[in-house]
Amino acid sequence: MSSLADGAQLKPIRLIAAACNNLGIGKDGRLPWNIPSEFQFFLDTVTAVSQPGKKNLLIWGRCTWFSCPEGVLPLPNTLHVILSKKLRSVPKLAHYLCEDFDGMIRLASLPPLNDLIEIVWVIGGTNVYREAMEHPWCDLIYLTDIMADFDCDVFFPNFDKNVYRKQSGFPGVPDEIQEENGIKFQFQVFKKEC
Repeated sequence: MSSLADGAQLKPIRLIAAACNNLGIGKDGRLPWNIPSEFQFFLDTVTAVSQPGKKNLLIWGRCTWFSCPEGVLPLPNTLHVILSKKLRSVPKLAHYLCEDFDGMIRLASLPPLNDLIEIVWVIGGTNVYREAMEHPWCDLIYLTDIMADFDCDVFFPNFDKNVYRKQSGFPGVPDEIQEENGIKFQFQVFKKEC
């Protein structure tokens, strides 16, 4: 990857979400479906690091952070940044608070974080996803296809499938259709074509 002017190494930005047929990702601050194996895939993906001592930086919008189910946090190998213009202090179990996406980029670009961080994972919500996928460091979108209709009030943003192309046989990501609790779903990865 190319470097910043100050010599800091750019970090890959990756989005991860699960969305139903209408790209819905949430309802009333919760997941509209109960698919434990899909949620476990999410947890396994965002906590995986290639070297001991490295961390992944998880980026949460304020509403997404406060909708996280009780008992999920803390997560191994992760640091958490909350993006909010309203919060005045870092919430419990989070590590950093930034007013906006650009503030998070500055934070992740400089020591000591830059040396510690392996991947920046964007957890949501909609506006954070949208801003992240337009950022030049964004290279992958992990978007599980929940093959059903659910009533949702939060949605994953539409994206250009000519810019982010669906991959097949992506390492570590099963691509067969699976089913749990009567709901079919398929893990998908979209890669930015430069």
